[in-house]
Amino acid sequence: MSRPADELGYKPLDGGWGWVVVFGAHISIGFAYSTSKVLSIFFNDIQEDLGASYSEIAWISSIMLAVMYAGGPVSSVLVKRFGSRPVVILGGLMCGVSLSVASFGNSIVYLYLFIGVIGGCGLSLNLNASLTIISKYFLARRPIANGIAMAGSPVFLCLMAPVNQFLQQHYGWRGSLLILGALMLNCCVAGALMRPVNAPPETPPCTPEKKVEEQPNKRKTKLKESCMNNAKKFLDLTFFRDRSFVIYLIGNVLFIFGAYAPIVFLPAYAVSIGVEEYSAAYLLSIMGLVDMVVRPGTGLIANTTWIRSRIQYFFGFAMVFNGTWHLLCPLIKSYAFLVVYAVFFGIGFGMVFAMIFECLMDLMGNERFPSAVGLVTIIECFPMLLGPPAAGLLVDIFGDYKYLFFMCGAVITTGGLFLFFMNIFNSHLMEKEKVAKDGEPNQKTKENQDQNQVSVSEMKQIPEAAIGRTEPEVKANGV
Repeated sequence: MSRPADELGYKPLDGGWGWVVVFGAHISIGFAYSTSKVLSIFFNDIQEDLGASYSEIAWISSIMLAVMYAGGPVSSVLVKRFGSRPVVILGGLMCGVSLSVASFGNSIVYLYLFIGVIGGCGLSLNLNASLTIISKYFLARRPIANGIAMAGSPVFLCLMAPVNQFLQQHYGWRGSLLILGALMLNCCVAGALMRPVNAPPETPPCTPEKKVEEQPNKRKTKLKESCMNNAKKFLDLTFFRDRSFVIYLIGNVLFIFGAYAPIVFLPAYAVSIGVEEYSAAYLLSIMGLVDMVVRPGTGLIANTTWIRSRIQYFFGFAMVFNGTWHLLCPLIKSYAFLVVYAVFFGIGFGMVFAMIFECLMDLMGNERFPSAVGLVTIIECFPMLLGPPAAGLLVDIFGDYKYLFFMCGAVITTGGLFLFFMNIFNSHLMEKEKVAKDGEPNQKTKENQDQNQVSVSEMKQIPEAAIGRTEPEVKANGV
């Protein structure tokens, strides 16, 4: 099922400065994934200050995540043109400025624009550029490198949840956003660490060939064809012809729809059952701490010979494990069991996100990965956009948080089961197709052998007939 990963035209370093790049990606990805989650600590204060409902306040994180995912193709094109280093630096600047300006907002729409749209664009640049440069530096150790880089999300979640709670109590939500904006400028430092790989130069896109003897019409045609090819790279729809890609995409969409709402509403759910606010915020820290350990551990396990060839099935199992604990969460009514839920939530969440892009690299290969991840992220922005507000709408309608956990758990478990069984079915289909392809040449070879045997037998018959005809002539000459 996996595809060759050595299509780059050079041998990746698998170490050296690559580990410094992984550290930079760890910071960049950490801010990209944790920011929308830790902002939920300010939601109650923003809700009271601006008079917003649960579903309206959930749109802040939703829009931020959706724009982060939707900007994937744009980020991929910018990375191909300019490299990862300037793209990550630009993303860090956008994130820092957007949160700082959002601290002066007086309406929920103002926060949608600056936190959701502009901040989400910055996070998109950070995420895609960091993932792409890891695939340039690593091949054999790529699962480990991805696991360490993706561990940035739980590390920053673990650190930023209590920090945000502290900032909220001392500076309010406006002062906290201003300080967070300054902290996010560290992504610019992370981008500076992403030194480009010395690879064979590529032909610049949309550049007409400079030949004097060419006619203007021919040059315009070549320029048009070059631009069309570049547009296909921007949004390559040929991936939908790949059955393995479509299976991965469907399972991923189901997971993303239910993945973030439990994180966004977990502190509020804990407070609703009588847990203190600081203790409720620490649930995110506990989840992040477990997630932080699980991601690189999952990368090590995924790098073993037995698991790496079956990583798509392992990915499906991780999703089912994650969804099952969401289904059990509404049965919990004490803080001690909420801690247990946060631990297992962190395990499942960490396993999925340690493999989510590694599985795509495994299917598409390094050369096609940047275009594939851009297409995947722009499609995933729709469930990302709708998931948390749908969960918030359930809270508004029923006045209880348990229904959002039931919804998210059911959707994620369905996605995991779909991935697991459809990958089994797909592997059988691929084996049959391989046998059919191998059978065609063998059949042609057999037909050629039969034709050769017929030709040899005919050749043998011709000399015998000739000998039979020449014997009387020899006798006559002898007489």
